[in-house]
Amino acid sequence: MFQGFDDTTVDFMWGIRFNNEKPWFEAHKQEYLDHFYTPMRELGDEVYDHIVGQLPDCGLIGKVSRIYRDARRLFGRGPYKDHLWLSVEQPHEQWTAAPCFWFELGPENWSYGMGYYMARPLTMAKLRARIDRDPAPMEKLTRKLERQTEFVLDGQEYKRPRSAAPSQLLEPWYLKKNFSIGHEEPLTEELFSRAIVDRLLTGFDFLIPYYQYFVTLEGDPDPRDP
Repeated sequence: MFQGFDDTTVDFMWGIRFNNEKPWFEAHKQEYLDHFYTPMRELGDEVYDHIVGQLPDCGLIGKVSRIYRDARRLFGRGPYKDHLWLSVEQPHEQWTAAPCFWFELGPENWSYGMGYYMARPLTMAKLRARIDRDPAPMEKLTRKLERQTEFVLDGQEYKRPRSAAPSQLLEPWYLKKNFSIGHEEPLTEELFSRAIVDRLLTGFDFLIPYYQYFVTLEGDPDPRDP
């Protein structure tokens, strides 16, 4: 059971940021396993069990990221990440193109939410087409999002909308190349206790109706077809 991260977790994240090389990591690997990866795995298990309990028919899986960077994509960076994240999602051959729930912890801040890492243009076109066909469900979700203060809609935007939104309320969705509904803040005391579990589960409960809306987009017809 997750009991919280600790000061060693934070020390390790800052240490690997400024000592991103194999000798340092190998000397501190047990700290990584005991104080970073293991509590993240325990937290991920609790988040996964809760979300699957709410969405038992979605075939969800839980993941915790690896600290090792892809050697093909270092781009001058060190071989290790200074942050970890957990996710709950459906299996997908292109995971970046599917919606997921996530929590991420880094040396300066933490975040959680639901959305796409990199939605495909076709996915966003299907979203716009679905809203065009029946704007009421997304209007309801958007009003609900605007009434709360925990999460914000974020993501890359087109310079100009791809098409006209049916209402001013829905215009932000027509500007998005990809998106997330998330929350980010500096490291807080609740990370060091079970308080963060309650915070995450309450937030993910709020996001479940959004996930249910977006996860079915892949089955929508291609709007480019006649």
